[in-house]
Amino acid sequence: MSIAIYILVMAGVTYIIRMVPFAFFRKKINSVFLKSLLYYVPYAVLSAMTIPAIFYSTGNIYTAIAGTVVALILAYFDLPLIVVALSASAAAFIIGIVFGIVPL
Repeated sequence: MSIAIYILVMAGVTYIIRMVPFAFFRKKINSVFLKSLLYYVPYAVLSAMTIPAIFYSTGNIYTAIAGTVVALILAYFDLPLIVVALSASAAAFIIGIVFGIVPL
């Protein structure tokens, strides 16, 4: 297939995804339930995409859990993103060394 066909299909899918809400929701949404449901959709999609990646990224469940726990604790205390990311990586690395997963 030509690369132009791939680009056209991607453009069509992107357009449809953006056009469907305008086609179905012409008036202002007054339903509190629907508003709250639509408010949380981005968070749910982000979680569904990142949680599996977190637990499969290191290749070992123990290192993944250690990094996740450290990241959640530091994020709870509103530390900067770079601190959270580096600390979670360091925790996963240290647990990998302790369990003999990461050779020195």
